[in-house]
Amino acid sequence: MQQLSFKNRIASNYIITTALLIFVVFFVIYSIVKLSVFGHINYDIKNESEKHLSEIEIEGNSFHLIHEEEWKEREHNTIDVNPVFVQFVDGTGNVVEKSPNLKNRILKFHSEIIENTLFDTKLANKIIRQIQVPIYKESKIIGYVIVAMSLEDATMVLNNLSEVLIIAFPLILIALFLIARFIAGRSIKPISSIIETSNIITKDNLKSRIPLPINRDELYILSQTINNLLDRIETAVEREKQFTSDASHELRTPLTVIKGTLEVLIRKPRDHAEYEEKINFCVTEVNRLNHLVDQLLLLARFENQKQTLKTEKVYLNALFLDTIARYSTVIQSKKITVSTEFSQDYYLETDSYLFSIVINNLISNALKYSNQNGNLAVTIKTIDSKIECHIIDSGVGIPVEDLEKIFNQFYRSKSSIHPEIKGTGVGLSIVKRLCSLLNIDISITSQENSGTTVILSLFEADFK
Repeated sequence: MQQLSFKNRIASNYIITTALLIFVVFFVIYSIVKLSVFGHINYDIKNESEKHLSEIEIEGNSFHLIHEEEWKEREHNTIDVNPVFVQFVDGTGNVVEKSPNLKNRILKFHSEIIENTLFDTKLANKIIRQIQVPIYKESKIIGYVIVAMSLEDATMVLNNLSEVLIIAFPLILIALFLIARFIAGRSIKPISSIIETSNIITKDNLKSRIPLPINRDELYILSQTINNLLDRIETAVEREKQFTSDASHELRTPLTVIKGTLEVLIRKPRDHAEYEEKINFCVTEVNRLNHLVDQLLLLARFENQKQTLKTEKVYLNALFLDTIARYSTVIQSKKITVSTEFSQDYYLETDSYLFSIVINNLISNALKYSNQNGNLAVTIKTIDSKIECHIIDSGVGIPVEDLEKIFNQFYRSKSSIHPEIKGTGVGLSIVKRLCSLLNIDISITSQENSGTTVILSLFEADFK
């Protein structure tokens, strides 16, 4: 079975609810009219019976009308306008007197009906409402006054009303369905725009956006949310393209150097020293290539941030000292003065392997960009209920305009000015990713030709 469209489902649900509401309203209208019509008839019958009881005179065990001729000339002699039929019977049910409009008909006396009770019966096959009011002499019933009114007009009114309501009910629902379908179609127009926009979006076309509706309703929020999602997807795709392009370039450079060097070697015979020099150069480039691949793999590993953390207690003082010791050769060759300041023993509950990568990359950068006879200071202290690790070098520094870009993949500030400093521009990207993963705040301040300060903030909840 084919399902209804979203627009038709909205209209159908609206019509079902409206149909129930209209049915209740029509039922209430019909009931009120019915009660009102029959209420007036009941009132008129009782009023007539009371009036006729006051127009009789009791003599002995019988009764008679006080003004019989006048009574016969009243409205009872007509049958075309709300006729009221009146009949007097004695205690045994025999007719004593009746209104002229009854002609040769009589109102049947029902002895089984409770006195003063309204009930429906028939007069010449026409429905009437009747009441039988007893006439008392002291406590003895000597007769009855029977009053009846035709229900034909009331029945006709109610039948006409029911027919009108029955015919109007489906017509109203059909009209409301068409109107609801039209309004629903306009209301969900942004959804059509979402479908159209989604159909034209491909990996090569991420520029299209959904037009925002005029009304700031739920569809506006939905459209805006999808547009924001498309912005993030476009940014991610562009970053992926840039990453692929930069990675290809960085990988191609050492491969090109290695290839060129080997081609030069095989052009003609060379002495042993020259072979050794070129091979060592190629080994250095291979090591550089290997290091770059390791960093790219590490960066890709944490790109989706699904790495499972293996937390343990890490001794910060020892971690920094071990990392500095690992670079003792670089420190000695550049005659860098290293100073550490740890006011106490600091411990951190974190992933030891990942945190060591952060510290290693930051110390490596500080030493790499430090000048000959430079300084490197490492300080750990507690400030405002959190631990701060300061790594301060006196190196070449970073221009102010480049500080916002240093965490971008493959970005290297002023790399052409300092060609002697080798690097891939991936290290700080890895540091940023890992800091986010380990819930560590990192900030970098720098001044060109004066040095750089890196501050790692470890929140109190994370250390013990």
